[in-house]
Amino acid sequence: MRRNLILCAAAGVVAAAGFFATTPAQASFKVIKWEGNNLCQIWDYGLPTRPFPADYHVMTKSLPSFDAALSVKERLRKHGHCSF
Repeated sequence: MRRNLILCAAAGVVAAAGFFATTPAQASFKVIKWEGNNLCQIWDYGLPTRPFPADYHVMTKSLPSFDAALSVKERLRKHGHCSF
């Protein structure tokens, strides 16, 4: 019984790895601004989760890389849209 459980777990890991290896990588970074404190953060919208709590505003469109999002975030900070 234990051998079957280990075999099923291994098959599941291999199947999941195969799925993620064939899925194209999509970089979908956006700068979000938290309400109340005006802090900005870079969020990867390619992840299946969303920021919590939901009191934020999306400040940018999808950006291709983290570096691009970082430069846009810095520009927003310099223009006074973000406090940090």
